[in-house]
Amino acid sequence: MTATMQALIYKDIGDLRLESRPLPELREPTDALVRVRLSSICTSDLHIRNGAVPRARPGVVLGHEFVGEVVETGREVRRVRPGQRVAVNVETFCGQCFFCRQGFVNNCERGGWELGCRIDGCQTEYVRVPFADNGLDPLPDSVDDMAALLVGDVLASGYFGAELAAIRPGDTVLVLGAGPVGICAMLCARLFGPARIIAVDKLDDRLALAQRMGAADDVILVPDGVDTQAVAGQVRDLTRGRGADAVIECAGSSATFTLAWQAARPNASVALVALYETEQTLPLPRMYGKNLIFKTGGVDAVHSARLIRLIEEGRLDTRPLITHTFPLRDILVAYDVFSRRKDGCIKCAILPDAADASLSTFNPRFTR
Repeated sequence: MTATMQALIYKDIGDLRLESRPLPELREPTDALVRVRLSSICTSDLHIRNGAVPRARPGVVLGHEFVGEVVETGREVRRVRPGQRVAVNVETFCGQCFFCRQGFVNNCERGGWELGCRIDGCQTEYVRVPFADNGLDPLPDSVDDMAALLVGDVLASGYFGAELAAIRPGDTVLVLGAGPVGICAMLCARLFGPARIIAVDKLDDRLALAQRMGAADDVILVPDGVDTQAVAGQVRDLTRGRGADAVIECAGSSATFTLAWQAARPNASVALVALYETEQTLPLPRMYGKNLIFKTGGVDAVHSARLIRLIEEGRLDTRPLITHTFPLRDILVAYDVFSRRKDGCIKCAILPDAADASLSTFNPRFTR
């Protein structure tokens, strides 16, 4: 370990910089230090950059989705040991407060979404992970870094959305948005036994990927400016005039927020897992009589171990979502590619080790 490391810093709204930072150190006996093996960029990182996450702390190292190797543990850490590869949870949670005991770890009284928001995250080389026994899950040798990369956040968010939607066997599930979270929601929804999954997006290449991955049965391409009522009509055409039994909204726009309740059948469940940059309003007089159940919120990422087992069993595979790979030194280029969806980008993987720079810029293994 060297005295300093490279890290991407959120300086202020619209201002991200790659800088040298001191290596982190253990602060609490429940901490672990983790060497980053592979990290990623999430849409929520873009929300921080854009000023849409008021609780984000200027000066923080960005990033919250990664796999790594434990290099040091505090004296109270029991579940992991130095040398283990681990998937890292987006949520920091104590496991003991009122909310943690209910499984509501996003609202932990001593944590929540901390990494890459309130405390230094993973778009760097080394990370201090608080409450390591809760936030780190060991990886079996059969699950490689790329296969596990999305476990701690995007895949967890997809599973969370599928849970919130209360999917029952035989249901028709509508997923709005075929980006990383949306496709993960489709993959996880499949585990609950629906008869049909319908994907909606404005990009045909993402819809095609969802079908190639076996995540979506039917797709609806929605160009910009299309009336949401017309799209809801297409959903009803696919569901004997009723609408979707369960809706998972992953896109985060005003149009998809509206479409979520318009395309749901009466008495359906609507799960809103997107992070919106502007306030949304439910038009309750127009919705009266549909008797919808709305569930919203940030991911309660309590199923990491289960997701790792499903990956190991071959029941979940998110690797096709990782279309581009960059070395850490080029992370600002990666942000540009990811945010502008250049070259069909779905997700970017970031390699902190300069020795892996041969994998930079583009990863053809998982492209269409």
